[in-house]
Amino acid sequence: MTRSPAPAADRCCFVIFGASGDLTSRLLLPALYNLAATGLLPERFAIVGVARSVHTAEEFRQDLLDALQAHATREVDPQLAQRLVAHAAYVSGSIDDAETFSKLRTALEEIEATAGTQGNRLFYLAMPPDTFELIARQLARAGLSQEEPSGTPWRRVVVEKPFGTDLASARALNRALLEVLTEDQIYRIDHYLGKETVQNILLLRFANGLFEPIWNRNHIDHVQITVAETVNVERRGRFYDRTGALRDMVPNHLFQLLALIAMEPPARFEAERVRNAKAEALAAIRIPSEAEALANSVRGQYRAGRVHDEPVVAYREAEHVAPGSVTETYAALRLEVDNWRWAGVPFYLRTGKALSVRRTEVAIKFKQAPISMFEQTSVDRLGQNFLVLRIQPNEGITLRFNAKVPGPVLAAESVDMTFKYKDHFDVAPSTGYETLIYDCMTGDALHFQRADGVEAGWAVVQPFLDAWSKAGAKGLEFYPAGSSGPEEAGFLLARDSRRWRVIE
Repeated sequence: MTRSPAPAADRCCFVIFGASGDLTSRLLLPALYNLAATGLLPERFAIVGVARSVHTAEEFRQDLLDALQAHATREVDPQLAQRLVAHAAYVSGSIDDAETFSKLRTALEEIEATAGTQGNRLFYLAMPPDTFELIARQLARAGLSQEEPSGTPWRRVVVEKPFGTDLASARALNRALLEVLTEDQIYRIDHYLGKETVQNILLLRFANGLFEPIWNRNHIDHVQITVAETVNVERRGRFYDRTGALRDMVPNHLFQLLALIAMEPPARFEAERVRNAKAEALAAIRIPSEAEALANSVRGQYRAGRVHDEPVVAYREAEHVAPGSVTETYAALRLEVDNWRWAGVPFYLRTGKALSVRRTEVAIKFKQAPISMFEQTSVDRLGQNFLVLRIQPNEGITLRFNAKVPGPVLAAESVDMTFKYKDHFDVAPSTGYETLIYDCMTGDALHFQRADGVEAGWAVVQPFLDAWSKAGAKGLEFYPAGSSGPEEAGFLLARDSRRWRVIE
């Protein structure tokens, strides 16, 4: 099948707040280079960096080239790299100083004249979450983010997760952003939504006649969503000890996967209709009482152990972590979606650090086929039927079903039918940000969270946060680094006569 090439994005200035940070060098710049290498970056394009450190434009361009050499996901063409940074400019200053934004306005006016970007501006906030409101207000005060009623030229603001730390802060952040920007200008980015398998969920469900008819409580027994990490907190102890696994992963990564699995089919494949369906799915999750939250969750913290033969110190011994910390590094939840499609189908979510394997997947368990017709045969049981969507690593899809074992005796065995992206498509390695940055430049908000979706997610998480906070150390389970997590997490499923999929 011939695939039509995507057109290049709109010409624009890409303004990065936090241009000297790790996110810029490791992910944003390689993603921009990959877009340029595939012809998706506009010819009329410029990068403007904003940070506290003092640099000349020439020094900034060299920093960008050095970062590209260090972190690129493909071989770097020196000429293409030079073209990418040719119009790069740099503004030094603090975000709480209005003069910084005055200098930024001057820099943008100059570069828009020389680079021909026609006033289109994409402001990327690669900064800590507590700076989002201030930057948005400063941009508005300086007249940098306002759009004409026609929307031309356009002005867009990209906000990195987390979007708040609880329901109240998420509401406050949304309220503050919407005072100076319209919802159409705000792109709340979650890099998980840039992964091919995540984006493929919509096509898998709605473009194949064999899946959607059975995508409901009549045929699906339960759903498992797993985000397992082998990394520990490393040097992020100060951030992580006030955040924890629940805040860090569930309202964004895991809930976005849940929304794509649970959503109703939109009437048309349009950004607002898809986002409506996702927001409605999140709003349909049953909000537990604090007692129910305790009963339907397990939180854990890793102790000393070994991951891939490398020693890992206990979380409480990590740098900048309180010695008696009760912050969870593992969280498992049992949730239910209260609508006709999913009534009675539990969704089990788990995520953790310092685990035995790195794996992100969604596993849909189908209901067991009746075995009555095989009662007079040697088949005494049937294996479980799973559809597994592997997000990382080795993106792909596996369908597990029962097949006859060759030979004269009737015997059944579970087998896998597997599709791997790398085997079927010639796709160059990426950072996961390419598609999302391209979408920002083209104004396609389909893969970005909206305010109501963010708040619906936090409304579900809040009772767990409150219950765990009141419980303190009581109920905090421990697991050795390099294991599959606390044994108690298995009880969430065992009491329902189910069990977690073994992650290998």
